[in-house]
Amino acid sequence: MKTTMRAWVIDQFGGPEAIHPITLPMPLPGPNQVRIRVAATSINPFDLKIRNGQLPLPVDFPAVLHGDVAGVIDAVGDEVSMFEPGDEVFGWAGGFGHYQGALADYMLADPRTLIHKPRALPFAEAAALPAVFVVTWEALYDRAAIQPGERLLIQGGAGGVGHLAIQVGKWLGAEVHVTVSSRDKAARVRELGADEVILYPEETVENYVARLTEGKGYDVVLDTVGGEVLASCLRAVRVSGRVVTTNSRSMQDLSLLYMRNITLHGVMMGTPLLHHQEYDVFRAALSRVKPMAEAGALKILLDDTFFSFDQAPQAHVRFSSGEARGKVVLLHSDMPDESMT
Repeated sequence: MKTTMRAWVIDQFGGPEAIHPITLPMPLPGPNQVRIRVAATSINPFDLKIRNGQLPLPVDFPAVLHGDVAGVIDAVGDEVSMFEPGDEVFGWAGGFGHYQGALADYMLADPRTLIHKPRALPFAEAAALPAVFVVTWEALYDRAAIQPGERLLIQGGAGGVGHLAIQVGKWLGAEVHVTVSSRDKAARVRELGADEVILYPEETVENYVARLTEGKGYDVVLDTVGGEVLASCLRAVRVSGRVVTTNSRSMQDLSLLYMRNITLHGVMMGTPLLHHQEYDVFRAALSRVKPMAEAGALKILLDDTFFSFDQAPQAHVRFSSGEARGKVVLLHSDMPDESMT
């Protein structure tokens, strides 16, 4: 019986070079916990902000990063009824505070943050989905309550959340418009189903609102970028429209929100774990993966370069470079995935 495991951790906030391997005691699941033998994980902006110390969240050192996880249930604690050893699962289950992340041989998790992995979904794709899919579904379905026929504008449509938002928006019946920075990205989002693509370096908000919405503005605007982009969202949305942001930590002038009766929502992935509530958000969102995948309505963009856990620093460099053409995935060397071939 194993008594130790490998984990890739940070001892202090810093750059990619701060990540290094250590040996930790094998974690034992307590009541309402499961232990996952980790097969794969992926990187999200949230993980880099935790590593850099950019978010005002608690971190216990040595800290095991990454919330996205896919793997196999290895052991269950008392009072766990929804999973048993051998179940293949995926979800978003930690990576900050008292919650160990997935960058390890094994990970303890609250079963409410997980769902059974469809057998047809490779571990690599499953590990790329949880954070971005949960945020996207909560933003468009729960918060914006988007309706069939409404016009949706996605700011940053080629990113992790953005590329899924195109597909979720279409699944929910919206007419989807997307802003991107280049013609290469424009081609990619068109392949994912975008109805209109806007090259924002070449066109002002006022121009494309006039051209594509008869000057009325969008019913829903999703901001995946933050900063000044959020300010432009308030100019792009219609009177009494809805704006949802997944990446805003900036000061904003909200006078337009007041004058135009705009509803503004913020969605942060770590909120349920941070406040120990609303865990149903994870399972409710991830339960939508299977029907979308079975209907051929879900395409997960993965970067061409896969990394092992020992290559975690290089994976973080790749993610930060802006050169990745999809989610950056790390695969555990003890559990090879068909996505590498």
